[in-house]
Amino acid sequence: MHHSRLCAVLIDCHTDDVDKAARFWADALGRPVDLDHPGSRDNYRMLATPPDEPIVQIQQVTHGSRVHLDIETDDIPAEVARLEGLGAAVVGRPERWVVMQAPTGQRFCVVRVQRPGFPKNANRWD
Repeated sequence: MHHSRLCAVLIDCHTDDVDKAARFWADALGRPVDLDHPGSRDNYRMLATPPDEPIVQIQQVTHGSRVHLDIETDDIPAEVARLEGLGAAVVGRPERWVVMQAPTGQRFCVVRVQRPGFPKNANRWD
């Protein structure tokens, strides 16, 4: 048995200036950039969001701009296996997460638990 839930919306920006991109999205979404958050490092900037809402993170990328989702789980291998059973495929394992592609073409990530209160509002999978 494991749990999973929507964790984050990552806004991938093909840009030379991640801070400028973060300021745009902060203004557009009405959430300030949180430079003190540990997730604001290197090519990432976090927006301040309430703990019961998904994380919004701006990511500087070299591929095309897009939005992708993160699914947080207390058992990454079990969640990856469940999603593979639904037709998703593993694309890569860059660090502590797994990049997957849905059978409909969208890429998303399966990550370890990121937000407090887990497994509140999470699905339970047996």
